[in-house]
Amino acid sequence: MRKFVTELKGKTVMTNDGQILGMIENFAVDTKTGEIQHVLVVPAEEVETRLFKNDSYGRLVLPFSEMRAVRDVVVMNIS
Repeated sequence: MRKFVTELKGKTVMTNDGQILGMIENFAVDTKTGEIQHVLVVPAEEVETRLFKNDSYGRLVLPFSEMRAVRDVVVMNIS
């Protein structure tokens, strides 16, 4: 199922084992191809941010290719 980026903004992101990571704030897009490269997530208070890649604003930088939308949340596949 395809989703528009605007439908994903503000959604909760969780791991496939149920840990809440935070809320989607924005996306990093390759300007040449238009493909979404990363999802920028405002971390939840209980998330250990040092375990993830972060941007200069403290947001989690998560790979878009490892995400799937499930109803009201976006699930991140973390191996």
